[in-house]
Amino acid sequence: MNIAEFQAWLNAHGQSIAADGAAGPATRAAIVAAFSNTAAPAVTEDQVAAFAAEIGCSVKQLRAVARVESGGAAFDAHGRPKILFERHYFHRLTQGRWSVSAFSNADAGGYGEDSWDKLVAAASRDPWAAFQSASWGKFQVMGANWSDLGYASPLEMAWSMRESEAGHYEALARFVKHKGLAVAMQRLSTNPADNEAFAAGYNGQGFRKFDYHTKLAAAMV
Repeated sequence: MNIAEFQAWLNAHGQSIAADGAAGPATRAAIVAAFSNTAAPAVTEDQVAAFAAEIGCSVKQLRAVARVESGGAAFDAHGRPKILFERHYFHRLTQGRWSVSAFSNADAGGYGEDSWDKLVAAASRDPWAAFQSASWGKFQVMGANWSDLGYASPLEMAWSMRESEAGHYEALARFVKHKGLAVAMQRLSTNPADNEAFAAGYNGQGFRKFDYHTKLAAAMV
């Protein structure tokens, strides 16, 4: 996807900018405006129960994962899906074309900087790579998983989470099933040892460094 195509996509999603291939201030503002939705509906109790049933876990187990990931929040104060931009992903996907910068670096880091600022800057260069380089929403699912999870594009995956909190749960359900983590999620309990398989599968083998298994146990109370 080049910049003109991205601008056309933004226009198809409520914006009105020139699709001229020049990603200037108007395009950057349109990205922010497109993904800001302070009226996004909250997930309902019935929807949570339906997603739990889809995964095969209990509502308590699903809510525990929701509390641990992203502090339980789906959107930031501006109504945008919560994200964490991974500059090393963007560097790798673009062969370091824009390194070294705040949004592109061979080394992970820069987490104290605003992730939406970095996403907008990166998307103004390579939107396809940029939207793959952030973990999205309440459950912090990497955009790079878009195809495996059945989304039409990394942008459409992000858009689904902009539309509603239920979209965040849908991404989790797809991820858990794709990664074969349903059984591990069904084992979540107040015993940290029971949570290790899910923590490792969901957060990586370094999960102990951040005590994901014990945080999940505490959230199950």
